[in-house]
Amino acid sequence: MDQELYPRNRQEFVRQFATEQQCEDYLIRLRWPDGFVCPGCSGRKAWRHPRGHFECSSCGRQTSVTSGTLFDRTRKPLQLWFDVIWAVVSQKNGASAKNLQATMGLGSYETAWTWLHKLRRAMIRPGRDKLHGAVEVDETYIGGSEEGLVGRDPATQKVLVVIAVECAGKKLGRVRFRCIPDGSSAALLPFVKDNVEMGSEVITDGWQGYSGLTSGGYRHTQKIIPSKKEAARTLPHVHLIASLLKRWLNGTHQGRASPQHLPYYLDEYAFRFNRRMSTHRGKLFYRLVSQAVRQDPVPYAKIICRPQ
Repeated sequence: MDQELYPRNRQEFVRQFATEQQCEDYLIRLRWPDGFVCPGCSGRKAWRHPRGHFECSSCGRQTSVTSGTLFDRTRKPLQLWFDVIWAVVSQKNGASAKNLQATMGLGSYETAWTWLHKLRRAMIRPGRDKLHGAVEVDETYIGGSEEGLVGRDPATQKVLVVIAVECAGKKLGRVRFRCIPDGSSAALLPFVKDNVEMGSEVITDGWQGYSGLTSGGYRHTQKIIPSKKEAARTLPHVHLIASLLKRWLNGTHQGRASPQHLPYYLDEYAFRFNRRMSTHRGKLFYRLVSQAVRQDPVPYAKIICRPQ
């Protein structure tokens, strides 16, 4: 990877994005690494206007570097967006909306909450590599309510989450999560198929919902768990991930991840955990901004599921 694509520390970040123009140029480089491509006609030639818009020389369509991305129609400067993204990725456990509002000077809790949810939608890269090798899979219940927006159900609700984690001896590899309606084969087997390479060893407890894994092309190892107290010893990797996930939700977000938005909190945790060994926080910044310019716009109404 080109080391110049991301700042390695806070000082480099400040120098690299000291102006709005530097931020815009960075997005241009990430969105069109091989040169401008018109979103209308795929033309490769364009005029750049003083205000930053590109006008396609073939069809005349005007396009900004932020249009059609996560930053679409933003009224805030890119410098503020970059500051927020750096704050989110540079902290080991991330940031809550309340803390982000205070530290970044955002106008309201709602703004901070919305920005975080926009960013979470860019944290999972489409087509990412599947888990492989020995992979433990199990389910856990996660429950909680979320404050800050009108109209959410304040009652605590439990959500069933299936977890997969690569095992390398005693070490933890990459993780995957999915909220599922129940523990049936109809919910569990598609999760494994979507997230684990065929032919891998899938290690589970004796639950019948996993009974179709062998016929599905996996080496299925079932471990009988004599009691709940023995579960963590029998499937240590996946139970440790479940514990760390709940600790993160309760610590950083005070357990206030509603069932409606829990999948995106899971995406954030997977993004962080799978990159925990990165040498520089700037690499996470680079990954998130790169994915943000490829993410379709996410308006507030879509986040809270209101008709636009």
